[in-house]
Amino acid sequence: MTFHTTILNSVAEIELDHPPVNAFDSDGWLALAAEIKRVGAGSEANAVLIHAKGRGFCAGVDVKELARDSSLITKVNHGCYETFAAIYDCPIPVISAAHGFVLGGGIGMVGASDIIIASDDATFGLPEIDRGALGAATHLMRMFPIQKVRRMLYTGEPISADEAYRLGALESVVPRDALLATARELATKIAGKSGKALRLAKESLNGIELLDIKRSYRYEQGFTLELYTSPDSQEARDAFVEKREAKFEK
Repeated sequence: MTFHTTILNSVAEIELDHPPVNAFDSDGWLALAAEIKRVGAGSEANAVLIHAKGRGFCAGVDVKELARDSSLITKVNHGCYETFAAIYDCPIPVISAAHGFVLGGGIGMVGASDIIIASDDATFGLPEIDRGALGAATHLMRMFPIQKVRRMLYTGEPISADEAYRLGALESVVPRDALLATARELATKIAGKSGKALRLAKESLNGIELLDIKRSYRYEQGFTLELYTSPDSQEARDAFVEKREAKFEK
């Protein structure tokens, strides 16, 4: 199992647990999406808290799966789309508690969330350009100014939790050992409100948001698919798996 779910004090906690780096294959993304939808549709929880075990929150897509079979890109795209949409459309507030690396699909998850709390060792990045892919810039734009997003997408360079906080993406930055307790405290406070009011508040906030996140991400995924049909994309994936520098034809 790539994740575990518990419900306590009207908070559904989904813990990502897929060593070594919480990178999900196509089936993993689809299963996670289904679980978020299930929890959101139930009556036991008034809030969702997503956190992770291991070295980092989420390293995104399992590049090794795509290196073995590039035709799976459509299934991976579908799984990522469904997961990010499930978080964004979840009828109740979703809090992400992020530590260590938050990369690729991890950005899609936290960027689709209502609130992000990070530990002081967290970093946020989209390394896709070095993996023969694109994606999740839509969700990064919910977190950072457009020029910062462009730099991150073009360079693949991550930024620190302190910088993310300075740019307004994070609710707070706390020591690593205080992350889960801090996130649980906020989630429990939210979950103690009227369930009806929380669901209406979430729906109204999604309705007035200027960015149509699902349409924007679907548009973005078209370019990811186009890139995946190129030799450069396969070379980038092979280089990543083989731990060498990619060599692109000019």
